Amino acid sequence: MIHPTAVIHPSAQIDPSVEIGPYVIIDGPAKIAAGCRIEAHAQVVGHVEIGEGTRIGRAAIIGGEPQDLGFKPEIESSVILGARNVIREHVTIHRGSKPGSSTRIGDGNFLMAGAHLAHDVQLGDKNILANACLLAGHIHVGNNTFIGGGAVFHQFLRIGDSCVIQGNGSFGKDIPHFCAAMRTNRITGLNIIGLRRQGFTAAQRAAMKDLFKLLFCSGKNLSQALAIAREREWAEPASRLLDFVSAPSKRGICPWRGDPTSSGEE
Repeated sequence: MIHPTAVIHPSAQIDPSVEIGPYVIIDGPAKIAAGCRIEAHAQVVGHVEIGEGTRIGRAAIIGGEPQDLGFKPEIESSVILGARNVIREHVTIHRGSKPGSSTRIGDGNFLMAGAHLAHDVQLGDKNILANACLLAGHIHVGNNTFIGGGAVFHQFLRIGDSCVIQGNGSFGKDIPHFCAAMRTNRITGLNIIGLRRQGFTAAQRAAMKDLFKLLFCSGKNLSQALAIAREREWAEPASRLLDFVSAPSKRGICPWRGDPTSSGEE
């Protein structure tokens, strides 16, 4: 199952069922679980763990050094991939930037060609990153989010669950759970189509819409709107949206810009 032109480090731990294609380089103490496939010219560098059933596409590089001017090559850090991920051709995923740190990807993600995850990125489960998405260091992404091709993101921001983000967008602020985002730091409403497809009930979506309108479309600033929102009881998952907006990163929350009906009218 290992092509004769592949170069495998002697400390690598590779399940016998793993397929390794031509000119692959496994350079370091990687752990590669059952059912994985590493395609031609891909590189797995350093301390990398790859969960079962994951596919690494042609010429992808997993575990390279961070593009951090303060990084020292002797630092031991890692990349940890969960199960059943699809990593397409020319994707780059860099290892953590501090001793013992990790760039982590959950299960069932699909990273299309040319996507980049910088050091210390934390990516949840079942996300789709289209071609040439660029995530800078220390970004946290939730679950079930779709990011359009060519979208770029500043370091240290957060992206919530079940979001949809337009291709070629540019973002330097947090994108809350369940939101649609586009252009430059702009949220336009809830990801209603995605929420329906993911099984959120009509009652859950209605509560999310009520909260979204209060937080972003009421004409109050965000602090005022949050104070009013906290006076009410919000069931899950609307409460999760409130918690996200109540505890932003240092980057702050993307503002809403658009027509009030874009907050999620069905």
